[in-house]
Amino acid sequence: MTSSPVAIPLIDLKAQYSVIKPVLDQQVLNALSAARYVLGPQVAELEEALAAYTGAPHVVSCASGTDALKISLLAAGVGPGDAVFVPSFTFVATAEAVASVGASPVFVDVDETTFNIDPGHLEMLASQVASAGRLRPRAVIPVDMFGLPADYGAIEKTAGVHEMLVIADATQSFGASAGGTRVGTLAPVSATSFYPSKPLGCFGDGGCLFIRDREQATVMRQVARHGFGADGHSAIHVGLNSRLDTLQAIVLLAKLRIFDDELAARRRVVSWYEERLADVVTTPRCPADCTSAWAIYTVLTENRDQVLAALTDRQIGSAVYYRVPIHLQPAYADFGNGPGSLPVTEALCRKTLALPVHPYLTEKMVDCVTQVVRGAVQERSWPG
Repeated sequence: MTSSPVAIPLIDLKAQYSVIKPVLDQQVLNALSAARYVLGPQVAELEEALAAYTGAPHVVSCASGTDALKISLLAAGVGPGDAVFVPSFTFVATAEAVASVGASPVFVDVDETTFNIDPGHLEMLASQVASAGRLRPRAVIPVDMFGLPADYGAIEKTAGVHEMLVIADATQSFGASAGGTRVGTLAPVSATSFYPSKPLGCFGDGGCLFIRDREQATVMRQVARHGFGADGHSAIHVGLNSRLDTLQAIVLLAKLRIFDDELAARRRVVSWYEERLADVVTTPRCPADCTSAWAIYTVLTENRDQVLAALTDRQIGSAVYYRVPIHLQPAYADFGNGPGSLPVTEALCRKTLALPVHPYLTEKMVDCVTQVVRGAVQERSWPG
C-alpha cells in the first residue's frame, strides 16, 4: 500500500495555531514584557470567561486536569477508608487522583454504546461495598468519555442513596451538553483539562474546576494554592502548588474565541464519518438530548489491528483508547478483581480505534481516511 501524498494527523495543532497566531503572538509578547508569568490578570479573565461560557457559578483554574480531580477530593476530605467509584475504561489519571489521596478506587463497568459509566453496575457495586463495610462509599467520578456527558441523572440517584459526592471528570467534554445544560454545571463539581489535544487546549498542561457552591469553591482555590487561607500566610489545608500559568491563560482566551466555530467543524467531520463508515464499523452514538465535544472519534471493529496498520502505512493518524483498562494495569490490579470482572470494558479495549477528528479536516481528508478504513475492514472480511 503506497503512502498518502500528505500525512493526515490525528489532531492538527499547527493548523489551529495559524488561525490564532496574529492575535496570540502579540498578546504573548505583551505578557512577557509585563513579567506577570504566574497568576497574571489574564488568569482571572479566563476564569470569568469560562464561567460565562458554561454557566458555572464558580471557576478555579489549576495546573492540570489531574490536579483538578485531586483538588476536589482533597477539599472534600476524601482519603483512607473511602471508596471512590470510577470507570476502568478511561485514562489512568482518574484512578490516580483517587489513589494519591489515600482512597480506594472501585472500578465500574461501562455502557457499550456510550462508553460511559454504567449506572446499573454502579448501583450494584455501591450497595456491595456498603454491605461489606470495609470501605465507605464516598464519591463517584463519572468520566465524560470521548466528549459525551455521562448519565448524571441516574448517577446522582445512586449517589443520593449512599450520600456520595459526584465529581464529573469532564477532561474530554468541555463544550458538550445534556438536556440543554452545558458541561460544567451537570454535576456539583466538574474537573476539566486543557492539555493541548483537548477540545479547548493550551500549549502545555492546564486545567480547572467548575463548582456550584461558593464555599466549596473557596476551599478548592485554597487547596490549589498550597492550602493558604485568605491572609495568604496561614496554611489551613494540606494543599498543592497548582496554578495556571499566565501564558497558558492567554492561549486559552484566544482559543475560546474560536471555540464554537471549531466545535461546529468537529461535528461536521463526525457527520461525514457517519455517512461513510456506519455500514462497516460500529460508529459512536450521541443520545438525542446530548451533544458531544467529540474530543476523540472512536469506532469499534474486530479488525482493529489490521485497520490500524493500514492507516499507519498511509501516514494517517490513529490511536487506541485504551489498550489495557485500569483495573488490569499493574499499579491498580490490587484494587480490581482481575480479568473478566468488567466484561464490557475488556471487550471495548480489544475493538476501539480512534480516527482523526479536528476542526481542520477537509471532506477530502475524511474521504481518504474512510477509504483506508473500509478497504482494511473489507479485505479482512473476504473469504480465505
